[in-house]
Amino acid sequence: MKRLAALLPLLLTGCLVGPDYHRPPDPMPVAYKELAGWKIATPADAAPKGPWWEVFHDPLLDRLERQVVITNQTVRQAEASYRQARALVAEAQAGLFPTLGVNPSVTRNSVSSSYQALGTGSRGIATGKAITQYSIEGSAGWDIDLWGRIRRQVESQQAAAQVSAADLANATLSAQATLAADYFDLRAEDSLTQLLRDTVEAYRHALQITQNEYNAGTASRGDMLTADAQLKSTQAQLVGVGVQRAVFEHAIAVLAGLPPAELTIPPAPLPPAVPVMPPGLPSTLLERRPDIAAAERTMAEQNALIGVAVAAFYPTVNLSATFGYAALPYTAVFSAANQVWSLGAAASEPLLEGGQRLATVRAAHAGYDASVAAYRQTVLTALEQVEDELASLRILEQQAAAEDAAVQATAEAVKVSLNEYRAGTVAYTAVITEQTLLLGDQQSALAVQQSRLVASVGLIQALGGGWQAADLPGKVPFHPEALVEP
Repeated sequence: MKRLAALLPLLLTGCLVGPDYHRPPDPMPVAYKELAGWKIATPADAAPKGPWWEVFHDPLLDRLERQVVITNQTVRQAEASYRQARALVAEAQAGLFPTLGVNPSVTRNSVSSSYQALGTGSRGIATGKAITQYSIEGSAGWDIDLWGRIRRQVESQQAAAQVSAADLANATLSAQATLAADYFDLRAEDSLTQLLRDTVEAYRHALQITQNEYNAGTASRGDMLTADAQLKSTQAQLVGVGVQRAVFEHAIAVLAGLPPAELTIPPAPLPPAVPVMPPGLPSTLLERRPDIAAAERTMAEQNALIGVAVAAFYPTVNLSATFGYAALPYTAVFSAANQVWSLGAAASEPLLEGGQRLATVRAAHAGYDASVAAYRQTVLTALEQVEDELASLRILEQQAAAEDAAVQATAEAVKVSLNEYRAGTVAYTAVITEQTLLLGDQQSALAVQQSRLVASVGLIQALGGGWQAADLPGKVPFHPEALVEP
């Protein structure tokens, strides 16, 4: 047994036909174009690790994001696919080792001529007599992997399992980023609701002023009706906000793996702070994006399949052996005279197959070339997404400053026009104009803040969240000598 244990690794490490895998060059720039001209101040440290959503400092968001990993059905589907891929690795590895079996049998025959009694050496005549024969045999077989066909299959399945692991990470990141974006969209609806409530109160106060002016005879009935119409229109707008908020709340529930009826999110304002992740160098995307890792591992998988196809040009070698006993019921089954055994070795090599193997190799090379193109396109798409979010954050930051200044100026203009109306120096239409401008500026400022937070989530997602390529499972270790008893 010890000799067999020493022989197994030698037979399993024969030559490997087909190309060894080397990652092709990447279309990677030195720096991001949209990062020039501005400095990311918060947070000042490196990219987030693990739960990236904690940078927003929202306990409810943190609880919802953690729920995604547990009950989101898309994530659970990806997790099941990963477990299936790992099982396929073990299935491929099993082909490297011998198979053992046992074959007991009982046969009852009707003999109508002379026969040689098995194992007894005597002859007799038993016309029409039924005879029962017992046998038990053990068998062993081994496909020797001289050219690495099975090892290349294992290599391919291991890369496929890593692809599945990266797909799981990508599905989780996508669901969590979508939930965060929906969450901030919902908070924007909450802030809009509060803005409209404040505006309704301001318009109600303006209506009271016009009513007082109308009762005093210093304002027309038309001014009062205009103020009342403006109030009712804003009240109707306030009611309509609830529709979109409900849609976002339902979407968040489904992303968290819950029925919409089981999740109620209490209102809260949109966060004022917008964290911006430092993107680092573009080359770090290769280690931070799970979709890039999946595309890279797919190349390794396809490269190994080339070796599988090339190995088909070489002969296959199989060893087989059987050992057992066969006897009639009135003889000792496990006696030396009843032993049966066989040893065999077989090889096969197709001589004429119409170019099938050559076509298979060409198809494998084409599959690898396609995976290389897909990998490079994934890298380019990742770079595009990072550049888009960097540009959005930079431009939206400038727009937010301009909108804040506009809100302050328009709010002051409303106060001035209302005082001038009460003094009788301007018509009420001037007040309406300034109030309408103020509400529009406030809504624009709110929309910009909403877009900035969503873009912040988008940048984190584009940078891979808190994922690292080192999180991928390594190759499954398998030591054949551990299978053989000393």
